Amino acid sequence: MNPKIEKLIKLFAKLPRVGTRGGQRIALCLLQDKTGRANALATAIVDATENVAPCPRCGVLTDRGAGVCEFCRDTSRANGQLCIVRDLSDVWTLEKSSVFHGRYHIIGGLLSGASGVLPQDLNIATLPTRISDEKISEVIFALPNTVEGKTTQHYIVSTIGDVDGLSYSELASGVPLGGDLDYLDEGTLTLAFGGRKSL
Repeated sequence: MNPKIEKLIKLFAKLPRVGTRGGQRIALCLLQDKTGRANALATAIVDATENVAPCPRCGVLTDRGAGVCEFCRDTSRANGQLCIVRDLSDVWTLEKSSVFHGRYHIIGGLLSGASGVLPQDLNIATLPTRISDEKISEVIFALPNTVEGKTTQHYIVSTIGDVDGLSYSELASGVPLGGDLDYLDEGTLTLAFGGRKSL
């Protein structure tokens, strides 16, 4: 096999949920395409990696140099609710379902002794200040229903501590043990958000 094609396949195969066979299909599709899709994709990737960065407040990806993201700029979302999620795909899932209209905080992963993910590796340290500055009254955990998710949730609650007027809640029934938000339909998410449980 041509080393350039082999390198391309290996790079695609490293992407989440792609694997070697998927990498081969994507590489062949792009290399055999005559419409210029490969060049458009390459340009879009370079443009995004050079011009998109995490929001300094919540972690949502936004235009570099724009300050904060559209969620943090939107004053209608300053309703006292802060939803803590693992990553950007969780934000997209919640936005698609239209069940949440407050602000987000992406922590960027979950605590895991097995994987070596420690508190300092996550976007947690800024939470107490953010909660105080934005007058947050409810912190909603939309983390996976796993051991790592519950461990992370417990750590965050202990980090923030008892704050007057602040309550904690988590998504209710409908989120299966070990479940990720990516795999839930809009109806299940609506029920889980509407019936969230206080901690």
